[in-house]
Amino acid sequence: MRWLSRRRPRTGDPTPSPKQAQQATLDHLRQFVQTRVGVEAYIEPVTNVTQTTMVLIATTGEWTRRRVPDPGVARDIARALSIPVYDVQLTGYPQRMRDWNARRRSPRR
Repeated sequence: MRWLSRRRPRTGDPTPSPKQAQQATLDHLRQFVQTRVGVEAYIEPVTNVTQTTMVLIATTGEWTRRRVPDPGVARDIARALSIPVYDVQLTGYPQRMRDWNARRRSPRR
């Protein structure tokens, strides 16, 4: 099986390492919190399609979603960012998020 040994890792491969991806996620969440007012975190459960995710929602309804390893890590991130954190299975999504999505959707129609 000589053909398998021919593949060499490319230098400058754009695929980030797991540590780089984790840092990019933390940087994105931190920047979102710093540039918006009243941000809250909502933890979404694991599904058949996705792993645990964390949604940050500002008072305007603007939101961002990122994957996290587990709910405990999501709570730790929220604590480090000094924002409230909720379990979306218990609280549901806030109306302001649905309103923001509806406003974003209507000009496209």
